[in-house]
Amino acid sequence: MTIEAIKKEQELWEKTIRFAEKCPWPPGRRLAERMKINDFADWEQVFAAVQDGEVAGFCVFEHKGTVQKDFDFHPFLNMVFVDEGHRGQRISQKLVEAALRYAKELGYSKVYLKSEHRGLYEKYGFRKIADFVPVTGKADQLFEIEI
Repeated sequence: MTIEAIKKEQELWEKTIRFAEKCPWPPGRRLAERMKINDFADWEQVFAAVQDGEVAGFCVFEHKGTVQKDFDFHPFLNMVFVDEGHRGQRISQKLVEAALRYAKELGYSKVYLKSEHRGLYEKYGFRKIADFVPVTGKADQLFEIEI
């Protein structure tokens, strides 16, 4: 299992689009649409988890998450997803760690994420800092981690 930082010019970009299009999780399908038009700033990064040449999961490191305007935090780790057939192998942890290393390389000292999952991101070192009404989807908690 490897975690790859991918860009539009790479074959893995297209594989990740195809994987995300079939994703049962609606944000995954939104990621596919964003990737098709490369809707990312130059410094923002899509990460893909790859096993035996196939995409098993993804996440995105970007400026802003879709949260209420009074939560003016950035940057965000977004859209962490691992295919059901690959769960239980700490792939989401590896994706999170890769994104946090990248954030640190860019000079960030904190990263935020939103999630509806209880107890998942805390084990990676994130701290819940707020509850909120979701703008889209089910994510109703805001987390932060110092890196």
